[in-house]
Amino acid sequence: MSPDEIYINIGHLLAAAPNFDESDRLRTEETVWMAKAYALLTEAGMAQEAVAVQLNMELIISSGPYTRTEYANKLIGAMHRALAIAELRAPASARGAFISAGNAFDAMTAVGRVLGEAKVSARIVDPYMDEKALTDFAVLAIPAVKIELLADSGAVKPSLKPAFTRWQMQYTSERPIEARLSAPRTLHDRLIIIDGSKVYTLTQSLNAFAARSPASIVRLEGDAVPLKIAAYDAFWNSATPI
Repeated sequence: MSPDEIYINIGHLLAAAPNFDESDRLRTEETVWMAKAYALLTEAGMAQEAVAVQLNMELIISSGPYTRTEYANKLIGAMHRALAIAELRAPASARGAFISAGNAFDAMTAVGRVLGEAKVSARIVDPYMDEKALTDFAVLAIPAVKIELLADSGAVKPSLKPAFTRWQMQYTSERPIEARLSAPRTLHDRLIIIDGSKVYTLTQSLNAFAARSPASIVRLEGDAVPLKIAAYDAFWNSATPI
């Protein structure tokens, strides 16, 4: 794997880490996740971190519920060390894509870095959007950039509309904005589309981005990009303005 692939894969795996405290018994998904972590670090050539994961995996499997948390924390810590190493080795453009739980400033910085790339428009797609899409994130875009908000009419939070209205009242044409609601349960992604050409995927909604569990914001590459843009152009065109 290339350095950026290693970084992205470790980050995605950490973002999907199970909660080892949810059950007194070791569940299948926890065992599978640990096995994937060991295999990934081994493939990435991170021998020391792989050994730490393997050791703590064996201890978790053989331990009882009262000691499992200690070994699980050590295993997760080894994965975080691996992520930090992978981030240093990854290209500069890929760094900062993964945010640890509770790191609100890092979350704001990561999303702000993406929005800062926009020169013309930034379309934020989030079914569960609330006022934070504006108060915490959209304000980080260059003032002349048009902000387009697309949320799900059945899942959007009530706080979005008043925030949108006050944004329009305060900024008028200085910070152009438009917000639309799709039909219920039609939006399944959380995306930021920059200038109609670049797509970034988010693993969580902005209203709780990296608040309780690790999150990621990664640029989509390859043939999927124009297909994703076309699909969300269609959603946008059929959506109802707020």
